[in-house]
Amino acid sequence: MGNVGYTAEDEILIAERFDDLMESCVKICKRDGDSDFIRRAFTLAKEAHKGVRRRSGEPYIIHPIAVAKIVVNEVGLGVKSVVAALLHDVVEDTDYTVEDISNMFGEKIAVMVDGLTKMAGVFNTNTSEQAEYFKKVLLTLSDDVRVILIKIADRLHNMRTLGSMPLNKQIKITSETIYLFAPLAYRLGLYTIKTELEDLSLKYRFPDTYRQIEEKLRATEAGRARFIETFNAPIIEKLRESGIDFEISGRIKSIYSIWSKMQRKQIPFEEVYDLFAIRIVFKPSNTNIVPEKSQCWNIYSLITDIYKPKPDRLRDWITIPKTNGYEALHATVMGPDGIWVEVQIRTERMEEIAERGFAAHWKYKHATVPGDEDEFDKWLKKIREALNSPTENAVDFLDNFKMSLYTTEIVVFTPQGETRTLPQDATALDFAYDIHTKVGHKAIGAKINHKIESIFTPLMSGDQIEILTSENAHPQPEWLEHVKTTKARQCIKNYLNKDTQSNIERGQEIFDKSMHELGIMPTGRIFKKVLPHYHCKNKDEFYSKVGTGIIELGDINKVLRENLPTKTFKIWGLRLTNPFKLFGGEGKSGKESPQTGNETEIETGVTGENEPKFVIADCCKPIPGDSVVGFKDTENNRIVVHKASCDELNRLASQFGKNITEVQWSSQKEVWYLSEIELRGIDRKGILLDMAQVITGQMEVNIREIHIQSHDGIFEGTVKLYIRNADDLTLLMKHVSEVKGIEKVTRITQ
Repeated sequence: MGNVGYTAEDEILIAERFDDLMESCVKICKRDGDSDFIRRAFTLAKEAHKGVRRRSGEPYIIHPIAVAKIVVNEVGLGVKSVVAALLHDVVEDTDYTVEDISNMFGEKIAVMVDGLTKMAGVFNTNTSEQAEYFKKVLLTLSDDVRVILIKIADRLHNMRTLGSMPLNKQIKITSETIYLFAPLAYRLGLYTIKTELEDLSLKYRFPDTYRQIEEKLRATEAGRARFIETFNAPIIEKLRESGIDFEISGRIKSIYSIWSKMQRKQIPFEEVYDLFAIRIVFKPSNTNIVPEKSQCWNIYSLITDIYKPKPDRLRDWITIPKTNGYEALHATVMGPDGIWVEVQIRTERMEEIAERGFAAHWKYKHATVPGDEDEFDKWLKKIREALNSPTENAVDFLDNFKMSLYTTEIVVFTPQGETRTLPQDATALDFAYDIHTKVGHKAIGAKINHKIESIFTPLMSGDQIEILTSENAHPQPEWLEHVKTTKARQCIKNYLNKDTQSNIERGQEIFDKSMHELGIMPTGRIFKKVLPHYHCKNKDEFYSKVGTGIIELGDINKVLRENLPTKTFKIWGLRLTNPFKLFGGEGKSGKESPQTGNETEIETGVTGENEPKFVIADCCKPIPGDSVVGFKDTENNRIVVHKASCDELNRLASQFGKNITEVQWSSQKEVWYLSEIELRGIDRKGILLDMAQVITGQMEVNIREIHIQSHDGIFEGTVKLYIRNADDLTLLMKHVSEVKGIEKVTRITQ
C-alpha cells in the first residue's frame, strides 16, 4: 500500500462501486435509517483510507466495499455485517480506535471490528504471529459468528486480487487459505466460497497445472454436455408428468477437486470419471400434507425407476443433516454407456442453505423451530468450549481448531438413544470425552453394540456406545495417537502437561544411559537419525516419549547403523532467491550483504559457519526437478526444503508465513538422490529379473534396497534407488510400468 492522492477517475470508480453495493443492500435495508447507517460507515472508511492504494494500484477503499458486497450477496448477512465489513481495516490501518467506532456506530459494531483487527506488534516473539491473529479471530466464535463470515469474505476478495502480490506472499496466503479458510468456509456451509478459495489457491500455487486442467475441461465440454442432455431427458419427462416444479442442471467438479483426486489416486485427468453431478432443485408442494423429506424420496423413486441405483453410494442428509446444516439426498445411478452419475435432490430451501450456508440456515431455523438446538448449534457449542479452554500456545490452538473442521461425520448413539456427531474414524475414547471430560479421563473400555471393546476402537455410524470407567484410570500420552476430536486432544494434553518436564528429564537419563552403554556420544548426527525414525519433531518430544515409555530403545543400535537417506544432500546445490531479505538486510559485518544479480548459491558444507544449511523435509522428500519452497528454521539456522504441494508446508506457511523463502535447484552438480517407488502387478516367472534389467540395465540406476513379495498371484513391493532428478524418476517409472505383469508404479513421498 502507498499514499497517493485520489484522482478524478478514482472518485468516479469509488462512487460507482459504492452505488453498486447500495443496490445490493436494498433487500436488507428494511428499517428507517439502515441506508444512512451504511453510508456513514462508508464515509468514515473512505476518509480513514484517503489517499491509500493497494499493491494493485487501485484506491484502498475499493477493498472494504468489495468485502461488504460479498457479505451481502454471497454470504447473505445483514446491515450490521455490511457496516463492520466497510470498517474492518479502519482500526488496524488508521488512527481511529475501537472506542471511536463504539462511540460512532455502537458497541456491537465495535466488537465485530475489533475481532477483525490484527494485533500487529503485540505478539510473543516465540510464537507465530499468524496463529495469534487467527486465535483472536476464532475466539469471536464465542460471541458472534458473523465476524468469522466477514473474515472469510475478506479472504475471498484478497484471493481474487492475489495476482498483484509477490510469490512469497502468494505462498503464505494460499497456504493459510487451504489450511484454515477453505475448511472453515465448508464447516460454515459456504460451499461456493469454499470451492472458489480452493480453485484460486491452486491457480496461484500451481498455475501451469490449473491451466492444463482448465483446458482439458474446456476440450471435453461438448461431449459432456451431450451426455448430460441424454441423461436428463427421461428424468425431465418423468418429473413433468408428476407435476413437480423443478430445475435440473449439471454441476462440474471444481478444478481443485479434480486435481486433489489426481494427486490422491495418482491418476491422469482422463481417469477422473466423476467430473460432474446432476442437481435437481424443486419447489415442494403443500408440506403440511406431504413433508419435504417424503417429496425428496418420491423424486428418488422416480429416478431409480429409470436408472439403477448403486446402494452403497446413497447419502441421506435429510434425515440427519450435516453439522453445518447441509440437507440433500445424494444417489449414484448407472447412466447411459455404463457410466455412474451422482444425482443430488434438494428443495429450494435446502439449495439456499447449501449456497449461503450459515446465514440461510440460521434464517430458516429461527423461522421454523425457534429455540430448538440442532447439530449446527451443538458444533458451535463444542467450538466455544474448546476456544475458552486454556491452551499452551497459539500454534497448538490453531492445530486443534483445524481438527474441528472435519468434513466427514458419523452419527452414534448413547445407551439412552441420544445421538452424538463425531468425525469419521473417531474412537470410543473421543465419544467418552464428548460425554464429559471426567468420563474420558477415567475410561478403560467400551461396550459397542453391547460387545466389550478397547477405548481405541474406531466407531461406525449407527453404533451404540457405553463407556466403562475406573477410578484408577488416567490419560496416557499414547491416547493422543487415538483421538480425532479437538476436545479429547485438548483434555488429554491439559492433563499430561502437568508432568511433562519430569518425563523429559527421565527420558534424557534413559537415552544417555543407552548411549553410554554403546560407547556413543549423543551428537547432532545421532539425533538426525533418531528423531525421524521415531517420528519426533524435536529432542523434547523424543525425551518425553522415552520417559513415558511410548518409545522403547531396544532397537536403538540398529537405528544408528542405518544409512541416512539424505546423506548425499550435503553436497547439493540450491539457489536462494533474495538472500538480502532472508538475512534481514545485514551481513556479519553489519553492512548490507553484497548481491550479484537476484540470486546467491548456497551449498551445504561449503558456506560459512553461521549461514543457514539446506535440509530436505522428511514429510515430502523432494528431489531435483520438483517444485520446492524453503522454510527458515531460525532456531537451528537452516532452511528446510519442501515440495510446493506439501501439506505440512501449507500448515507451516499458514502459521509462520514470514519464514517462507523462495529456493531453486542448482544445476551445477550431478548427484544421485535416494527415492522410493511402490510396485503392484500380476506375478509371473522372471518378472523381478525383467524389472531389475530395466532399472539397472536400461536406465543405469543403482538399487539400494528392494522388498518384494508374492501372494495369491499378486506381485507387490517397494524399491529404494538413487536417481538424478524428478524427470529421470518419471521416465524410470514409465519404463518399469511397461514390464509385463506390472500394473501400477507409484512414487512414495511419505
